[in-house]
Amino acid sequence: MDVVMPEFADGRYAKEFLAGWGTMDFNSHMANTAYLDLAADVRMAFFAEHGFPPSEFQRLALGPVMQKDELEYFREVGLHERVSVTYAVLAMSADGARFVVENEILSAAGQRAARVRSTGGWLDLRLRKLVAPPAALLEVFNKVPRAPGYLELPSREGPSGVAPRPNDRGTSQ
Repeated sequence: MDVVMPEFADGRYAKEFLAGWGTMDFNSHMANTAYLDLAADVRMAFFAEHGFPPSEFQRLALGPVMQKDELEYFREVGLHERVSVTYAVLAMSADGARFVVENEILSAAGQRAARVRSTGGWLDLRLRKLVAPPAALLEVFNKVPRAPGYLELPSREGPSGVAPRPNDRGTSQ
């Protein structure tokens, strides 16, 4: 897929894509999983463009994990249509451990085709548990545009919530 910055994004981070053959389903429109894939691609592109590429996630053995995705459809996207995918934060805890993000999929004419809202956190790939992001990642995450009505979520720590991430010296970051 081509990746180009769109002319319209309402202040949100955005990328443009071509809805290709591999994104279509049996009904001749973009498959539901393709919307989720595009949303994830745009989120990771943001981090890479702001100094936190996939190799840094791998080095830290840390990754974003979505606990819930909500997908709403407004209009069909057909084969070889250009779409823009936006990225904004709807809500986040002060420590960045918990968040709700939104991706909108817009037609070339700027009409909303779909909206993806995802609730997630950060998974320590060694400990296999949710953790607060390290300071460098939180700094980048704080650069994601905030959606109108942005809310701060409470931070949770302890056995049922999110723990600070231990650093290489065994202390919390």
